[in-house]
Amino acid sequence: MSIIEPKIDVLLEKTDNDRFLLCSLASKRAHDINDMLRGQRDRAIQLQTAVEIARASDKKPLSIAFSEIARGDVSYNPESIDVKNH
Repeated sequence: MSIIEPKIDVLLEKTDNDRFLLCSLASKRAHDINDMLRGQRDRAIQLQTAVEIARASDKKPLSIAFSEIARGDVSYNPESIDVKNH
């Protein structure tokens, strides 16, 4: 039994089972949350309200990002991803 929420299976479902995409998406959102907490970027404000960030201030930005991905609040556009085969 896992005590980690959200579960990795749920997160991977949101990124077509691509763990690298999941890491990239979560990292980008966590960066936006960090910037919002510091008041440095307008883009982060468009993605989530300051009130919601203030309520979640006891959580780490990456934890917040994973929760948003699991809920479907943060997603990606598959057509905008540049996939290169090596």
